[in-house]
Amino acid sequence: MTRRLAGTYLLITAFVLIVLIVPLGRTFAAREETNLLNAIDRDATVVASLVEDDLEAGRPTQIDALLAGYANEPGGRIIIVDDAGISVADSDHIGGPRMDFSTRPEIQAALAGQRATGRRPSETAGDDLLYVAKPIGSNGQILGAIRITFPAGSLNDEVLDNWIRLALLSLVVLISVAAVGVALARQVTRPVRSLEEAARALAAGDLTSRVPEQRGAPELTSLGGTFNEMADRLESLVASHRSFVADASHQLRTPLTALRLRLENLADSAEPGDRQAVAAAIAEIHRLSRLVDGLLAIARAEGGTNRPEPVDLAAVAHERTAAWEALAVESGVEVTMEAPATARALAVPGAAEQILDNLLANALDATQDGGVVAVVVDERDGFWEIHVRDEGHGMPAEDRERAFDRFYSKGKPGKGSGLGLAKVRQLATASGGDAALYEAPKGGVDALIRLPHA
Repeated sequence: MTRRLAGTYLLITAFVLIVLIVPLGRTFAAREETNLLNAIDRDATVVASLVEDDLEAGRPTQIDALLAGYANEPGGRIIIVDDAGISVADSDHIGGPRMDFSTRPEIQAALAGQRATGRRPSETAGDDLLYVAKPIGSNGQILGAIRITFPAGSLNDEVLDNWIRLALLSLVVLISVAAVGVALARQVTRPVRSLEEAARALAAGDLTSRVPEQRGAPELTSLGGTFNEMADRLESLVASHRSFVADASHQLRTPLTALRLRLENLADSAEPGDRQAVAAAIAEIHRLSRLVDGLLAIARAEGGTNRPEPVDLAAVAHERTAAWEALAVESGVEVTMEAPATARALAVPGAAEQILDNLLANALDATQDGGVVAVVVDERDGFWEIHVRDEGHGMPAEDRERAFDRFYSKGKPGKGSGLGLAKVRQLATASGGDAALYEAPKGGVDALIRLPHA
């Protein structure tokens, strides 16, 4: 935003400079040409008055010294012709042969009694010439004409110098405006930057992030106050959520544990015909306990504000695979492990362990005796991937898409809560990654978790 504001200031300034400088430069060039032509015209008038009597008397002009002085001017030239257009004086050929200039348009105009002035190209001089041609007469009779020419090169050089000065002045103005514009833009956008930093910190989990009070545009000041009110409200809601999670964990687990113990005690003294019903009730209590634990875990993951931290997925995979090895052996399932030496990824603290535990539990439950559960850690497209592949019966594509939904379970009735995979995806998403299910090469399920590089 600072660059855009400063760029806008520069564009406006450049437009104003173009509107002012270009006409000013053109006006200066036109004025200088007019001044030079007026000066040449005055010289022509003076010289014409000096040779008027000589032309009327038909004798040679007596202005050789003046011609020589004018010849010293670089490119300047005086030509005086009689009424036939034949030269009687030429500063370029003092005392030289007479030349015919009657075909020159400006000489013709002057002999016709008209004043001719302007600019024309000259092949001999290799430059434009400024000229003034005037008639020389007495008592209404045209005795001859005078033409003074001057090269436009010196005028062009002066005009170019003026353009350069104007360009340098414009450059100084633009640099000054850029410096002032950047400082002004930073001052204007400082409240926006503070709001952006506070919003970024709040999004990253810092619930104490607030916009400091500062002076600025009333709209931005009001926006900062609204942001702080929102942050206060959000912090209060998250605190209430955490408090609810803690209270629910205590209030739900305690009566469930007490109920399970009473049912177990009741099972010992129950009649043989009632023991099956009591055992089913105890199983439902275990299922309800797992359901409560799953809901609380998901609530913690959703309400948690922990930032992802570096974790070695290879080490975690080795550790969790070793932890499930005993159960796998008991179930007659082989667990294989393939991972690089290190695999540093970003994950919420504890997320990698919980993800692998849930996926390994599902894979072992789906794989029959003699099957293999493969755990693979590899790298792809800037992410670390964890594959947990089983050799079970697999899942249809529709079920794989819905498997991460809460309470969705295709297992046996009363077995599982339908929250394990929901928790896996929640933890992966909170870590900046994702989770998905695919068909394994041998017909089972390939559970894939992607976590960003550390």
